[in-house]
Amino acid sequence: MARLNILLINHYAGSVRHGMEFRPYYLAREWVRQGHRVRIVASSQSHIRAQAPDMAGRDRLDQNIDGVDYTWFATPAYRGNGVKRIKNMLSFVWRLVREGRALACGDRPDVVIASSTYPLDIWPARRIARLASARLLFEVHDLWPLSPMELGGYSRWHPFIMLLQAAENYACRHADAIVSILPKVREHLEAHGMEPHKLHIVPNGADPAEWLGADTGLPAQIESVLAKASATADCIVGYAGTHGLANALDTLLDAAVLLRGRRIAFVLAGGGPEKQRLQLRARAMGLDNVHFLDPVPKHQVPALLRRFDFAYIGWKRQPLYRFGIAPNKLIDYMMAARPVLHAVEAGNDPVADAGCGITLAPEDPHALAAAILQLAGRSAAERDAMGQRGQRYALDNLTYPVLGERFLTACAGD
Repeated sequence: MARLNILLINHYAGSVRHGMEFRPYYLAREWVRQGHRVRIVASSQSHIRAQAPDMAGRDRLDQNIDGVDYTWFATPAYRGNGVKRIKNMLSFVWRLVREGRALACGDRPDVVIASSTYPLDIWPARRIARLASARLLFEVHDLWPLSPMELGGYSRWHPFIMLLQAAENYACRHADAIVSILPKVREHLEAHGMEPHKLHIVPNGADPAEWLGADTGLPAQIESVLAKASATADCIVGYAGTHGLANALDTLLDAAVLLRGRRIAFVLAGGGPEKQRLQLRARAMGLDNVHFLDPVPKHQVPALLRRFDFAYIGWKRQPLYRFGIAPNKLIDYMMAARPVLHAVEAGNDPVADAGCGITLAPEDPHALAAAILQLAGRSAAERDAMGQRGQRYALDNLTYPVLGERFLTACAGD
């Protein structure tokens, strides 16, 4: 493949220095390793980033991270999903409009990717692509405006929702190719104007180098909690990630109640808006078989997950999942070779595809308790084989060297 100049527009893009969102960084790094040139354009403010770039009062910051060129545009700070977040989005899109000619003429991109979760960046991205005579790609993370409509209860006639719908329709009609993280979106996108040949499915992934090396040590406090859990239980059911309503952790606590008295411990690692409430609830129910851990740095996650005997990922029952799921947490569990307890109702099921665990109905503590007992009753060798199948599946299908190549196919129009 000829060397490409790629311009990746992603409002929420992060890096190993800044935290989530990691996908743009890992894809860009793979492309750079293959000899392509990549510039990521992102907002200085994001609710999912651990560390914001240091703008030092500037309205634009250019820097290079591991061979990837970054351009950060200063945008107003916000919290939550209210008017200030919309203002932040519109500020970023306006900067793309203002800087569009410079972005087109500076690097002369061969490919422009609009990838900001919300679809409003498609309009300035198409202008940049036309000025540079570049190929235009639209990347679907979540379906907007369907996500805020179905999850947030917004009316289809809300002015902002109507604007988002116009942008999605425009992207479906005018992008040269569409890359979707979600695997079951074809019917939806075709209904909004996408031609069938344009769709490419490229799910989330993992960096194999972070998982196949030697584990780093864990903090003493975490080691102490894990040692206590191991001393009182034959199996540890673990969860690592955000403690939010969408993660269905009340179901896990309810299963812990049902399994009280069994030699099974539950470890929940991470932070989030629901953590304090969950801790208080576990304490009120007298769940001495449930242990909460602080979040660990990204490089310590593999070591933490390998201390679990099996790992839990749960979902609410939500019609939006009919379009499929591609959670990073599940890929982490697979890369750690952990058998997975997957409580979901969705358009796809990676756990069933990989044969690496048990899939059960969401929000059903009795089904979860039964699945935990089923796994606990398997031999160590059977559980290890299950985990190894998950890791093999992830290595073959869900690592960024594999996914980077698949994405490049859409970029090149092959």
